[in-house]
Amino acid sequence: MKIFTSNYLKASLLLFSFFCVGNLLAQEYETEQENSNDDNHLNMDAVFSRPSLKFDKVPVALGGYLEANTMHRTEEGISEGLSFQARRLTIFMAASISERVKFLTEIEFEDGGKEVAIEFAALDVAFHPMFNFRGGIVMNPIGAFNENHDGPKWEFVERPDVAVNMLAATQSNAGFGMYGKTYSGNWIFGYEAYLTNGFNSKIISNEEDKTFLPAYKEGEDLFEENFSGKAMFSGKLAIKNRKIGEIGLSYMGGVYNKFEDDGEEIEDKARVDVFAIDWNTTIKATGTYIVGEAAFVRVQTPETYTPQYGNKQHGVFMDVVQPVYKKKIFEWEDATFNVAARFDYVDWNVGKFEATNTNIGDQIIAITPGISFRPTSKTVFRINYRYEWQNDIINNPAERAATWYMGFSSYF
Repeated sequence: MKIFTSNYLKASLLLFSFFCVGNLLAQEYETEQENSNDDNHLNMDAVFSRPSLKFDKVPVALGGYLEANTMHRTEEGISEGLSFQARRLTIFMAASISERVKFLTEIEFEDGGKEVAIEFAALDVAFHPMFNFRGGIVMNPIGAFNENHDGPKWEFVERPDVAVNMLAATQSNAGFGMYGKTYSGNWIFGYEAYLTNGFNSKIISNEEDKTFLPAYKEGEDLFEENFSGKAMFSGKLAIKNRKIGEIGLSYMGGVYNKFEDDGEEIEDKARVDVFAIDWNTTIKATGTYIVGEAAFVRVQTPETYTPQYGNKQHGVFMDVVQPVYKKKIFEWEDATFNVAARFDYVDWNVGKFEATNTNIGDQIIAITPGISFRPTSKTVFRINYRYEWQNDIINNPAERAATWYMGFSSYF
């Protein structure tokens, strides 16, 4: 849900003032990171594993990150020149209200403060390591990127196409549920399960003129009312071997249309179902990090809709990151240079035209090599070159585009 900054100017000023007061009161501070051993982390722990500052006499820990970059794009030989972008400023806050009760939130200022989005705002109650309650505005655990999306963690300026242009990252909804995690030797098992508000009819009625899940965010009152009146379920199972890596299986689905009015059925129920698999591993001998995600979408579209509104979609991305130089530089003990590459693929309309038995288009393929420099693990400077091929619905020759990105992202 996006909220215009003008409606939240006072809240923004209050947040800034609180941060300043915290600095004045603090006699000393320290960077805290719950369960600091990365070997114990799953993607579902991303909300806990962010660096934050804990101030004396102030009961709230604060943190966040900033992203900014330059961009030069050429499409079919035509360029609009160089642009500077202030992508996002994100604020984290966490408070231990009492034993076993914790509040966490993430507020994102996008496009230089033009809009404000509440990404996450939830109360956690810990009953047992395998049973914890969470309620409020929760991240739907579909795939891994949706929950583990912080800019400083990635070597690329752009987020993966499958995560933001097919799925609706970062996707959060009002609701509640449970999560848990357990250990056995080198194995870690975790799960999440939530009931939340769901999608709305904008996924098939939008300016994109196609089935487009991210369009649901344009709806009003997303955190106050469920458009369909039926809860959406989202859940994930994850397993990790400390020596091998992590794999996750997730599902999200429910009715997305308003099929009842005053208790009377006005149309058939229409569902959207999303399945995803994610993986990550590090090759110990070379330090090579590999991470990826694949997703599959099924949408029941009305029979009266044209074939351009697809009922099947799928996509995948994969990153390979290779450290090539790691040494003390200036005062940075573990400064690292990396080379990286990303593969993106999304098909928004899987299938064939019934009339001609030819494949439906509406696909994109992109390859992005890049280099990055990390003075510390919390800050990344990156240069990327993205080359993409995009087909329209009738599979005309692909339109080609090339984009240079140079920028940084850093926790604070």
